[in-house]
Amino acid sequence: MSSKILKKEKNIVTLEFTVSKDDFEKAVNKAYLKVKNNINIKGFRKGKAPRHIIEKIYGKSIFYDEALDIAVQEAYPAAVEELQLDIIDSPKIDVEKFEEGEDLVFKAEVEVMPEVELPQYKGVEVVKTDIKVTDDDIQRELKHIQDKNARIVEVTNRPVQKGDFVTIDYEGFVGEEKFEGGTAENQTLEIGSNSFIPGFEDQLTGKSKGEEVQVKVTFPEDYHAENLRGKEAVFNVKIHEIKAKELPELDDEFAKDVSEFDTLKELKEDIRKVLEQKAADQVRISNDNNVITKIVNDTDLEVPEVLIQREIEYLGRNYEQRLRQQGFTGKEYDEFINNLVNQYKESARPQAEFNVKTELVLDAIIKKEGINVSEDEIKEEVDKIAQSYKIEEDRLEGFKDSIMNSSKGYIEETLQKRKVIDMLVENAVFVDAPEKKETVEILESEEKEEGQKDQD
Repeated sequence: MSSKILKKEKNIVTLEFTVSKDDFEKAVNKAYLKVKNNINIKGFRKGKAPRHIIEKIYGKSIFYDEALDIAVQEAYPAAVEELQLDIIDSPKIDVEKFEEGEDLVFKAEVEVMPEVELPQYKGVEVVKTDIKVTDDDIQRELKHIQDKNARIVEVTNRPVQKGDFVTIDYEGFVGEEKFEGGTAENQTLEIGSNSFIPGFEDQLTGKSKGEEVQVKVTFPEDYHAENLRGKEAVFNVKIHEIKAKELPELDDEFAKDVSEFDTLKELKEDIRKVLEQKAADQVRISNDNNVITKIVNDTDLEVPEVLIQREIEYLGRNYEQRLRQQGFTGKEYDEFINNLVNQYKESARPQAEFNVKTELVLDAIIKKEGINVSEDEIKEEVDKIAQSYKIEEDRLEGFKDSIMNSSKGYIEETLQKRKVIDMLVENAVFVDAPEKKETVEILESEEKEEGQKDQD
């Protein structure tokens, strides 16, 4: 077999490959063995008629269609490997020459990975991210801990207000008819959580324990139950109980109750350390992203449509999985989920295109820089993964072998990406963000106006 590239336009390659007459004869015989059981010939049991008898009755070409498929399935991958093509889509294959007793010639048009013309990727200049932990940040985190440790106490001396927890019964009606899922007893609702239909919680604010309230709402147009979308509804609500958070005092006793520390000062110092570590992680991630984004945006590359569509489908599946994990399970949610996923996919194209372009650029830099990962580095990463799962000692080696067998290639690619990103960031030039000049410009403008008035 021989093969050659006829032409290449952008990332579309037209190639030609040949199947020898002897190889085609083998393909015809394979076709005969594949389809003979479906052929009835008088005087022979079904599937037992010799090939030459079938060809004599139906003609030699009876097996040619199947044989051509077999020949292509064997010859095309060999041609791709010989020409070292990195294909990304199914080919369009045509028979160029097919004459009895001669070699067959096929022509194929296929889309391949584009060649990436890299910009200057070392020493790129980007604005550095700077996150400072302030006293306000400490106080907000302390407030969060305080809220988590609040007591819920019954309220009897005032009406419902935002932040309260109310226990209610309700019955929902559209017109005169009750609707499915619109009735409940002793339901707990946090006012201000926006967990009910828009407007429902607001209409309970200012009401008192024991009071019966008629709540009027309109279901959103994208509500998961199709029969209720956009419909006006009335809920008859009875308030049984009002409860509120009672926050603990922020003092040394509080610190002892919620942490390993004896004083509030020590707790605050620990909170600062934790927040500063989080800030450092965010700075690192932000700087990594800024460097990569700069290089990717500087790369002039037309991303193949087939790769963009694959990435959109991948993002869509991930989005659907996240929705399902949030509790949207069951057939009643299927249409709702499908609509959300389709809307998401319609808006996901820019992100998908950027993701694919990033992968192509990083792969090109890895290849140019000759970035490799050793077997020891892969084993070390597998050890980290295994340790994160806290597998029992007697199962640990088997678990690591399983990871190596199923995910070695993925781990190697991940480590390569990590190395190339580290290299790009180490070589980047980080500069401070320019100072805002709005105040100066305003002052200068005011001075000019004052000077103009003096002249007048």
